[in-house]
Amino acid sequence: MHQALLIPEVFLEIIAHVNQTQNPSSTAEKALARKSIAALATTCKTFHEPAMDLLWSKVDQLEPLLGCVTRLHPLIYHSGSRWHNTWSKGIEPLSTYEARQFLRHSSRIRSLNVQSDHFFHLLSVIPAGECVFSGLRSLTWKLSTGKYLNLFLSRTLHRCSLFTINQDLKNIVTRCAALEDLSIKKLNFDASTADELSLLSDSVRVCKRLVTLSCPPLDWVAWEHLSSLPDLFKLGVRDVQIRGVPPWTLERDIASPTQFLNVTVLSLQVHSAAYIITVMQHSQFPSLTELKIETDLLSSEEAEQFFCALSNCKACQTLQQLEITIISFGPRSGQQAGPLAAIPHLLCFTQLRTLRLVCRFSYIYLDNDLLLAAMSNWPHLCALEIEGSCLHPSTVTFCGLFTALRLCPHLHTLRVLIDPADAKIGPNKKQHTSLKTVDFDTLSPIANTADVARIIFNALPCVDQVNRFTMHTKEWDEVNRHLKSLKAGALHVAGPASSL
Repeated sequence: MHQALLIPEVFLEIIAHVNQTQNPSSTAEKALARKSIAALATTCKTFHEPAMDLLWSKVDQLEPLLGCVTRLHPLIYHSGSRWHNTWSKGIEPLSTYEARQFLRHSSRIRSLNVQSDHFFHLLSVIPAGECVFSGLRSLTWKLSTGKYLNLFLSRTLHRCSLFTINQDLKNIVTRCAALEDLSIKKLNFDASTADELSLLSDSVRVCKRLVTLSCPPLDWVAWEHLSSLPDLFKLGVRDVQIRGVPPWTLERDIASPTQFLNVTVLSLQVHSAAYIITVMQHSQFPSLTELKIETDLLSSEEAEQFFCALSNCKACQTLQQLEITIISFGPRSGQQAGPLAAIPHLLCFTQLRTLRLVCRFSYIYLDNDLLLAAMSNWPHLCALEIEGSCLHPSTVTFCGLFTALRLCPHLHTLRVLIDPADAKIGPNKKQHTSLKTVDFDTLSPIANTADVARIIFNALPCVDQVNRFTMHTKEWDEVNRHLKSLKAGALHVAGPASSL
């Protein structure tokens, strides 16, 4: 063996190279990576410990550990197949000696995913209050029960993902003072929702070192606590609307704006627009770069409040990526409402790179003048997608579009509803060479598909086809066929000339 392999740094570099497929695209690649690491562990004593540490660093479910118990191994890996949830039925709990076999590699585990509790009765020999995974840094707990949860609450736990809210949450945040990443994916809301959300807010206020947080709605005291966390940079709030459960609201008697100085990524997916409006009206995000909002709007007045609050959140000079999805607009989902005048409120975000506006049951108002103003205020824009109901006439024309495109030289993705009526633009129109992905749709029929294809061919040389259209599909198919023919003809002409 070469002496260089005895240098820890060199060997760790080799291990890192082998571990490049730890997140593979196929099960076969993952199995090959694990076999390679296992082979390193059996090569010599020098390689054994670091290779075993890597092999056991990430465990999906507890069956691999239970498979270290001689009595259980043939039950878990019957005929070489992967285990199933019924193998432990009727099996006697572990003895003291078998518990040591089970825990043989527990200190090596850094990331653990617990999806089932069908085997927990086997662990009764282990004291319920004892943590036996001392090096655990990441825990995903997909159970509704907290029984045996203490076994996993390491002092080193940095990341925790839960799928329920109960009293165990308070225990987690109290015992795991190093917690930096907390994710709570509450899947089912019922009559006890208000109590659970109060418990959630109280628990979040115990966390002092959060860097990322994703959870159901919080009360305002919890929001104020989060604003005091110096390392918090990513914050997501999401709820599930269940019939019969009142929407979670925030107190209105908030004295002064709360500043989230270091939050750069914010996601608010809350059905109650009033909740989001309150947050945005009383919060400032001077470092915000990414914002995602998904909500319902009950009226035009609420829509105006919503977009005004958004434009006043002090992120005008920093926001680069904005995505807004309006699930419903109007008193009832599915009821056609008037246009949403959203874009004028967003012109203040001068650093936008990506903007996606989606309205399920209405439309975002856009015409040539407004598009020109938008492009003037967003010179760094790379992607613009405006999607809504097609039940309205579009006033963005090809002429207005190409005039505005000159102001956004970096734009590569565009989705808008367009009026093809002026499909007589001459070939001298200045080309836009960055735009590659185009999603056009039209309300009115396309009078001359060949003219539309020629416009796109002359003005947008990097566009190969128009995608994702929902209206007049056959006509857009014809546009794409003409466009393909024009591209092929240009390539044929350029071929002989390039060989001279």
